[in-house]
This record gives sequence, structure tokens and C-alpha cells, in this order.
Amino acid sequence: MKKIIAVLFCLMLTLSVCFTAHADTIPSERLQPRLVDGADILSSGEEADLLAQLDSVSESLQFDVVIATTYGLGGDYIRDVADDYYDYNGFGFGANRDGCVLLVDMEGRDWWISTCGYGITALTDAGIDYIGEQFTEDLSDGNYYDAFEIYVEQVEDFVKQAESGSPYDTGNMPKEGYNWFWGIVISVGVGFVIALISVLVMKGQLKSVRRQPAAKDYMVAGSMNVTASRDMFLYRNVRRREKPQNSSGGSSTHRSSSGSSHGGGGGSF
Repeated sequence: MKKIIAVLFCLMLTLSVCFTAHADTIPSERLQPRLVDGADILSSGEEADLLAQLDSVSESLQFDVVIATTYGLGGDYIRDVADDYYDYNGFGFGANRDGCVLLVDMEGRDWWISTCGYGITALTDAGIDYIGEQFTEDLSDGNYYDAFEIYVEQVEDFVKQAESGSPYDTGNMPKEGYNWFWGIVISVGVGFVIALISVLVMKGQLKSVRRQPAAKDYMVAGSMNVTASRDMFLYRNVRRREKPQNSSGGSSTHRSSSGSSHGGGGGSF
């Protein structure tokens, strides 16, 4: 059954390619809904709800947010399939066809996000890696609906951030909901308080010990006789300067079979 679905998905893509090649233009109207679950990994209810989310976010942003799943790619590279799926099905807003598509291949257990138009600006290479990290665990665990919801939410956040004039990129990523730094600080602070209380308790038990005003008061008379002395080199100050790292960020781009410029990135799950 899965093989049949994969064949139908590839056939659908091929027919779209043929139609576009015959018309010699990218279709002005979309040929597919923003969600095509070719691998049949979502329930009908999940599909309806997710499609409504995709349509709402896409229309609000004027930026197509698309998801497609398949079981098998017919030997093609997932990046090329994702690019062609976006191009030959007429996705994208405006002259630059702004938007992105998430393609998930259940046979190879790979995913790819292909960006186009403003999507190349809003979803940089580092940004796509970040977004992938947010939903990959759910993909691996079979929580496909949750993974796709995260994708939609992240893309919406990234596009809005880019519109503010400062896209998420290397050195400028969204803050996590749970800050591990503060978790560590709190743990260390609690440990310090416990240790301090323990030290104060032990100090209070040392009734016979009194602080002396000078170091000589701690020595037994006649126990130390200096017979020789010399200067010793103990340490030196070294100033080190961090070597600048290449943190230019941005999106790497390539040309799809239609000649369109795309950015993108992907991974496995």
C-alpha cells in the first residue's frame, strides 16, 4: 500500500511538471492544497485541523507554508523533489513566490525544508537547522501532528521576526521556553546555601580556636631556620585574543529544475 502511495505521489509531481512544461510558465493558481499527506501518517481529523492552520498562517503572512509527506522518492534527491513540488504546484505569494515547503519522506526517514522568495531571507541555513531541531524528536517518536504544528509555529515566528528587520540567524536565535542557564544558576545557588550553612555550623563548634593577628603567631619558636634563599619564576601574564570566526550567516541558494532560486536544508529522523 505504501509503495502504491509513493508511486501516486511521484506521478502527481510528474503530471504537475508536464503541465508546467507545456504551459511554459509557473501556474498562477495553486494546484495542490497546502497539506498533502501522501504517506498517510495523519488521521483525517488531524489533516483537516492542520490544513486549516496552514491556510490561516499563510494568508495572514502572505507567505505560503506547505507540508507534504511521501513514502519513497523514486531514487531522486529529497531537495530536488521538494523544490519541484513547490515550483510546479504553483505555491508562493507575489512575484517572488514567497513561501516554504516541508517535505517528509517516511521511507528514507528524511526531511527537507525548501524556501523560495522571502523564505530565503526569513529562514536562513542556521534558522532551518534550528527549526528542524524543534520538531525532529516528535518525528522520530511518531508524533507527526505535533511535529508539523511546531513547524508551522516556528515558520510563523521566523517570518514575523524577519519582517521586524532582524531575521533569526547565527548568533540571533529564539530564546528557549526553558532556560537551562538559569536552571544551573539556581542549582548552584541552592548548593552554595547548603554548604554555607554546614560551614557555619562547624565553625560554631570550634570554641577553642581563635584568630591570630600575625603569621608568626602560628609558628612554633625555633622550628624554622632559613639557610638559603633565591628568586623563583612562578608565572607570567599571557594575553590571548580570540580568533574571529566566520559567522556571516544567511542562506545558501541553488537553482531548481525550473530555474527558480531556492534556499533550504534538511536532516534525518
